Amino acid sequence: MNRAFPTWWSRRKPSPTKRTDLAHPEMQRMVGTWGEQLRWAAQLPRPPGPSLDQLLICGMGGSGISGDFAAALCSKPLRVHKAYGLPIWAPESQVPVLAVSYSGNTEETLSAVEAAAAAGLRLAAVGSGGRLLEQARSEGWPFVEVPAGLQPRAALGYLLGGVLSLLGGWGLSPIGASELSAAADIADSMVDKSSPVRREASDLAANLEGHMVGIYGSEGLVAPAAQRWKTQINENAKWPAWWSLFPELDHNEVVSWSSLSHITRDKVALVALRDREEGPRVAARVRITASIVDGDVNWVGEVWSRGERPLERLVSLAVMGDLVSLELARLAGVDPVPVEAIEELKQKLAEERS
Repeated sequence: MNRAFPTWWSRRKPSPTKRTDLAHPEMQRMVGTWGEQLRWAAQLPRPPGPSLDQLLICGMGGSGISGDFAAALCSKPLRVHKAYGLPIWAPESQVPVLAVSYSGNTEETLSAVEAAAAAGLRLAAVGSGGRLLEQARSEGWPFVEVPAGLQPRAALGYLLGGVLSLLGGWGLSPIGASELSAAADIADSMVDKSSPVRREASDLAANLEGHMVGIYGSEGLVAPAAQRWKTQINENAKWPAWWSLFPELDHNEVVSWSSLSHITRDKVALVALRDREEGPRVAARVRITASIVDGDVNWVGEVWSRGERPLERLVSLAVMGDLVSLELARLAGVDPVPVEAIEELKQKLAEERS
């Protein structure tokens, strides 16, 4: 089924809470550059390189999600690693490694680069600077330098574009300028201040207010969008959220809501992300799951992708998640830009290392 617009419903209205008129113009501005970023990416060349049949993408947080997006869009095997070092299988397989770090100084990603270099693996990089690009230049690795000055989580268009540029040169991605430009048009139409999407995002956030938020997606194209919704709600709204995927969640999570239903029916809200290509059995699972958990959680609704081609549909879900996360930040009265707990953690880790 193809839906022109996201749809949502609410089984019960949220409890009224204190609201704020904070507009958070800085993060609003960053989210508004989605189209600009994708058009920048559309102009990138595809650097010629060896034809590859596999790739390991290493990155964390707002940088690493670009690898998840790329893996969902490409037909050849791409694996994403979000930890120190490398997976145990990587050195022996001689898999090429693409390191993605917006700052260029992400501790875990630099650890993966060090391990890959020690194992003699082919390396490439995407980032805005830092130690990663310094090393790429000095070692002669292929790299894409993206524009600096944004929060990493607000630079996904740049980072994904840089990743896809390198993948295209290696024969791993069919996505070119026309797909990126079409996705940019979708993004621009959604972030425009006069767009009805803004109202939809505001209404959805109002029904999520006061709840722990679960994002339900499905394996394939929608999976990284569900992950992105979760992390954007975490970082922008400073709000607890998690993500789960059909059909796996129907083998465990679906049975988890009854024991504490006196709590979860008022404190947990679920949103399902939907796509025209999800398949009839997944569609049936979404419908039946909603009926089973009704009464135990607040099933707030579903959001459908927009556009025709996979990149457009994936970007549309990501942009909607960004807008909802900013609305939740407004409702919570928090500034979406700073991530103080993350910075404190990094500082304490640095102190322990020294």
